[in-house]
Amino acid sequence: MTGSTDDLGLFGPDSVTWRVHDEPILVVAGLRSLYLQALHPQAIAGVAQNSDYRSDPFGRLLRTSSYVATTVWGTIAEAEAAGERIRRLHARLRATDPQTGEKFRIDHPDLLRWVHVAEVESFLTTATRAGLALSPAEVDRYYAEQRRSAALVGLDPAGVPGSAAEVAAYYRDVRPQLRMTRQAADTALFLTAPPVPEQLGLPWRLGLGFGPPRLAYLGIAATAAGLLPTWARRMYGGLGLPAAGHCAALSARSLRLALRAVPRDLLEGPIRKAARARVQRLRQPVT
Repeated sequence: MTGSTDDLGLFGPDSVTWRVHDEPILVVAGLRSLYLQALHPQAIAGVAQNSDYRSDPFGRLLRTSSYVATTVWGTIAEAEAAGERIRRLHARLRATDPQTGEKFRIDHPDLLRWVHVAEVESFLTTATRAGLALSPAEVDRYYAEQRRSAALVGLDPAGVPGSAAEVAAYYRDVRPQLRMTRQAADTALFLTAPPVPEQLGLPWRLGLGFGPPRLAYLGIAATAAGLLPTWARRMYGGLGLPAAGHCAALSARSLRLALRAVPRDLLEGPIRKAARARVQRLRQPVT
């Protein structure tokens, strides 16, 4: 789907959202978000019972990344169409609570809110811990802007945390519902040592089995886990000491510097390139 040449999407170049999502380090944020989301028993049960992430982790990652890119960088029409597809999909899905045996809807507002907050807080925290400088007002502005993304999946923006203080309060309120379940532990193990996608071919499969690519991925996974909130690291059985978080932040800073040295064209997808092209057209002087 294409949009008007002057349609800069839900956010635009003056938004904090574009600044945050311009950071390649957010590949770590996506992984951090999944570790965090897995601590909600119903959320991880919904994923486990309705997703093909174990049989096709690479494909699911690409689909999720494409959705986020579309909502951030796409036109308003593209973002709304992506949100409509997600809402239709979620409306059909049900899961069984592993503790009570009760059926529940995947699109229950409490679950959608948990996934949204875990995701956007992971994006912001990873970017800032890696070195992106944002003022407290800009942090709050990012959370407020992301209410537009929450609306796409069917949430009432008024009921979604829109500032750092509101996110912190939300985590305090939801923590009694979080637990280290067997599904959470299995998911964390899967995220840390996923199977090698067949699409990568035999040489890469061998390398990811025991060579430098696998070691590099393990470093990214360790950084993502280390950037989790202290209470979440403790739930996973890891050290909640400040030093663990400091080490992860240093690793994230180093990775950010390395990624920023890579030519932009190699890291940007077609959706982001199209957004930049629209901005350039709008900023061209009228002759």
